Amino acid sequence: MKIGLCFPYTQEGLTRETTLEWFRRVDEGPFSTLSCGERMVGPSVDMMALLAAAAATTKRVQIVPTLYVLPMHPAIKVAKHAATLDMLAGGRTSIVVGTGGRPQDYRCMEKPREGRYARMDAQVAEIRRIWAGELPFEGAEPIGPKPVQKGGPKILAGSMGPKSIARASKWADGVYSWSGNGVGAEMNAQYQMVSEAWEKAGRTTAPKRVGGFWYSLAPNADEKLKAYVYKYIKVTSEPGAKAMSRMVDRSTPERVLESLEAYAELGYEECWLNSATAELAEIENLITLLQKRGWA
Repeated sequence: MKIGLCFPYTQEGLTRETTLEWFRRVDEGPFSTLSCGERMVGPSVDMMALLAAAAATTKRVQIVPTLYVLPMHPAIKVAKHAATLDMLAGGRTSIVVGTGGRPQDYRCMEKPREGRYARMDAQVAEIRRIWAGELPFEGAEPIGPKPVQKGGPKILAGSMGPKSIARASKWADGVYSWSGNGVGAEMNAQYQMVSEAWEKAGRTTAPKRVGGFWYSLAPNADEKLKAYVYKYIKVTSEPGAKAMSRMVDRSTPERVLESLEAYAELGYEECWLNSATAELAEIENLITLLQKRGWA
């Protein structure tokens, strides 16, 4: 199983130097992917700008938005941005799309949340149409740039529930699954839902399967992980934030390895880890762990 890292995009106090050092170490390390999520409310950096810089300054890793909250963007804007990423990265791009879970972000983007699922289905079709060189509307010119990859980057769905996975089975190249605490049983349930949905949809190509979870291997890791998860979730649910922050425990090498091995045994092709801090120790200690396991 390949291992990727999500850039710590929600951390306060990020600098140019920290950002470029993360890019360098992930690109030079044993990692498959550098990803970045999208949030509007809070201290997070802009995903589109961050990943453009990553695409231009790295040479090897995949550059992946995780994820575009697609219904709060124009589809053509996302098509253009993803194609530009693919150009800057030399074809090292795939994308993840989803509906997000934060009403405040939709409000910031001046977009309604109502009808977001059906809107996203139509938007994915529009993105693929634009990448194929079709006109956005009669009398217009084609939208560029042309993606490096034939047909454009692969599109994964950030889906967890049966209804959203069933919708995604009609248009996605795969699914980015998630268990905040890296629980193998949760990932197995999602794995089975994806398999069943793909079979029911009559898909002949197997879905790409990616998983993820929160972790910390920095000094005082457990404290930092719990604080991070609480802050991350409280904007949508204070009780949920308290409950989840008490539960997360992927803050020792043993527990991180437990999740990685569970994901690999289930058949996930990649795991994209989300660190609780921007400290370089998160990368260094993870590399040490992977080397001991023989994954680096």
